[in-house]
Amino acid sequence: MALTPVVDPSGQGADTYRWPDKPSQTAFPVARPGYPFIAAAAFVTFVFALLELAWLALPAMAAAFAICMFFRDPDRVVTTEEKAVVCPADGRVIVCETVEQTGHYEGRCRKISIFMSVLNVHVNRIPFSGTVRRVSYRPGGFVRADKDRASGSNEQNAVFLETADGQRISFVQVAGTVARRIICGLQANDKVVKGQRFGMICFGSRVDLYLPESAAIAVAVGDRVTAGTTIMGYLQ
Repeated sequence: MALTPVVDPSGQGADTYRWPDKPSQTAFPVARPGYPFIAAAAFVTFVFALLELAWLALPAMAAAFAICMFFRDPDRVVTTEEKAVVCPADGRVIVCETVEQTGHYEGRCRKISIFMSVLNVHVNRIPFSGTVRRVSYRPGGFVRADKDRASGSNEQNAVFLETADGQRISFVQVAGTVARRIICGLQANDKVVKGQRFGMICFGSRVDLYLPESAAIAVAVGDRVTAGTTIMGYLQ
């Protein structure tokens, strides 16, 4: 998928950012996996309203609104900086460290973990352009996603990516206490571009990003980050 340049009427910096996906034609884009949840909540609200049960219809309407907010899927533009690695998920950085050994990367690497609360956008995005070499799903538990042991014990889906110059990156969707459904649309040998949507985790979760040890990290623990927009670091 080719990156589409962002139109800049001023002519200044027109190629600084690009659309990784075709922009939505709606004012409030919603992720497709949310359609059944939203339809069910709207139907329940409609039934309660027909029965004139306002004390039930109002909470049901509030729940439908909350579900719409959870599954919101705003368009994002990404940087065209060649070596920049962009964030795969909205949320807060809870881990930023060098790891000696992990099942998600061969050798020493830099690990950055992003915790997504139920208030965050949960659509995940590709951190760097390249070729998907492997996608590995592993069942597991559902401890709180902001706990260190969640990376090793929780249900998760790992994507292993190789860049055009042969560098390796991996990113792992990790389920949490409430999140019980991981969605990933990638397969081995897929060609992907930086900032492209590739899946989501329903109702609170975590994404772990593994970069080469030589990568220059641009975030720290506690930082609020945005998928596709925030630069996490730079490959060397």
